[in-house]
Amino acid sequence: DFARAAGIALEPAAALELLETEALPIDLGEVDGEVFLNMGTGGFGSQVTAQTSEDLKKVLGAAAYLFTGLSRFTELSAASVSLSGPDFEWEGELLALGIGNGRQAGGGHVLCPEAVVDDGLLDISILPAPQEVVGTLRDLLSGGLGLDSMFIRARLPWVEVRGSQGLDINLDGEPLQGDNLHFRVLPAALRLHLPAGSPLLSRRG
Repeated sequence: DFARAAGIALEPAAALELLETEALPIDLGEVDGEVFLNMGTGGFGSQVTAQTSEDLKKVLGAAAYLFTGLSRFTELSAASVSLSGPDFEWEGELLALGIGNGRQAGGGHVLCPEAVVDDGLLDISILPAPQEVVGTLRDLLSGGLGLDSMFIRARLPWVEVRGSQGLDINLDGEPLQGDNLHFRVLPAALRLHLPAGSPLLSRRG
């Protein structure tokens, strides 16, 4: 997901050519001691990720997540959370949450479309849970264009996320759980070879 959003070639030989370019300082994210490059996500999709067994993933691959989501749909619900950061407060039920250094996660789902990796900030995207949950999930799974207008967005150096019944977070593909999670940006923490004009750079060369 990060490579696609950054414009890095997916073919290994072409990607290795980037080593000839200058390495640029980029931000990282950190949550309770865990460092991430791309994104932390929460909500319906992260519950599915946390509840999908490794054995099922080996057998079904990516389809394992869909199988788990459908078979346990009645157990999955909107997450009740609160978020707080500098001049930002939000509380309610959500279907999806993205806290991004990068732009997309989960195999191409763009949650933080304006995120860049060199601004010293994390992009926050919240999809509140509407009354018509099933219709929203249908749009989400089919890539419905109407969803983007429903998101609440912010750009913050840090954000505190609290869940009344615990939080299921997917951090760069790895499940993370907790009741109170503190996300913060680590400015210019890593030097990385990126293509000139990468969409993830605020100053495109």
